[in-house]
Amino acid sequence: TMPSIFSYQSAEVDWCEGNFERSAVIAEYYNTDGTSLFSFLLLTPLNFLVSEAFSELQVNPGTFLSLLPAGLFSMYFHMTLSYVGQLLDELSILWTLAVAYSFWYPQAYFPKCIKTRKHFFWLTGITTVISTLMSFIKPTLNAYALNCIAFHLLYLTWRELKKCNDKRVHRMAAVMVMWWVLAITSWISDRWLCWLWQAINFPYFHSFWHVLIAMSLLYCCPLVIYFDVSYEMPSFKPKLEYWPSDSWPVVVPYVTLEEPHKQC
Repeated sequence: TMPSIFSYQSAEVDWCEGNFERSAVIAEYYNTDGTSLFSFLLLTPLNFLVSEAFSELQVNPGTFLSLLPAGLFSMYFHMTLSYVGQLLDELSILWTLAVAYSFWYPQAYFPKCIKTRKHFFWLTGITTVISTLMSFIKPTLNAYALNCIAFHLLYLTWRELKKCNDKRVHRMAAVMVMWWVLAITSWISDRWLCWLWQAINFPYFHSFWHVLIAMSLLYCCPLVIYFDVSYEMPSFKPKLEYWPSDSWPVVVPYVTLEEPHKQC
């Protein structure tokens, strides 16, 4: 008989960490508990809360809050390794990216056939629906496809940095890329070098991925807001700040608005 799509270990993907080694009900203990909880349920809301100019920046909070289901579904997937958990984990990331693109994608980069933000919403929605349906065809490829979207985001960041001379912005972008490189290296290592990590009894690189990609997002979100203000509120000058202080080794970046200006 075919296994239930809700059954434990019915997913097509199984990460390097040993299953049920530390709990009878949690398949991948470290991928489930500490990393997902820390990564998406703590760091991202922290970024949301410390943005002192949040209401003034007119940022849609749904973009941040959509990351919370991604964290919850990630925990569910790694706890059960179920087929449904795998799809919810991957699709929640796809839908979060769709929300981010809908609200923050610069109108200057719209396709020529798209004239308004409303039309772009429709384009993003249709693309997301098609991508969602396609994700059921070969679920093992979903994670690779989602990771490839990062290259488009990096390309857009590079385009924006070419137009901005603020060293603070360039430094934050460099830190964001550093965390992303460490994250994707951990993800690939866990996927392709599992035999090595199991041989030395250290199969935890996917749990590192959760923490490192969250750290990258912690810098990515204010950076995107910074560029969005430049487009949507051109009479103001956005400024990147750090909480609690610039001098702290671990900080949470956020955006404030300075006096009106003419150019970035």
